[in-house]
Amino acid sequence: MLENFDTTQLMAVAAVLGFASGIRLYAVLFLVGLAGYLGWVPLPHGLQVLQHPLMLTASGFMLLVEFCADKVPALDSVWDAIHTLIRIPAGAALAASVFGADNSTLAAAAALLGGSLAATSHFAKAGGRALINTSPEPVSNLVASTTEDAVTFGLLALLASHPLVAAAIVAALALLALWLLPRIFGIIASLLRRAAATLRLR
Repeated sequence: MLENFDTTQLMAVAAVLGFASGIRLYAVLFLVGLAGYLGWVPLPHGLQVLQHPLMLTASGFMLLVEFCADKVPALDSVWDAIHTLIRIPAGAALAASVFGADNSTLAAAAALLGGSLAATSHFAKAGGRALINTSPEPVSNLVASTTEDAVTFGLLALLASHPLVAAAIVAALALLALWLLPRIFGIIASLLRRAAATLRLR
């Protein structure tokens, strides 16, 4: 369990929490808090606020809202745009909270790692969804959203028992996202230029 993890394993936990927050922030908050509340995983002191009943109620409600909003084409992109200002700092804060105030150096390093990974996963998700929303076919949106749910839940399920495996998966996904990002936004920019040219011709 987390109290027996060494520094490397705790940094792996921080990395996974940061990356997952960029995809499904409220799922991370709720599921980590629920695991602590039910005694499945003793949380580090900095994360114990997540298991408070009021916090669980708030994060559970927002999880439900996000789950529904994320399945609706166009609304998902609006939701992502708003959460650009929320997911990244939240990912950094969650990662830092793994170490808490007792080790400020490690907490700062974890915050940098978690925030960077949250930004990577968030922009890959938001860009991919914006690209999917150029298609009128709604099934692809539902498939993408369900895949994101599965990735988030799967990473969190691995975290308590196999943090290094979960972190290795995050590293691979982050590299894939970094490779995809310029291509995704290049296609979006091309579509926008094409739409602007069409409007000028009218």
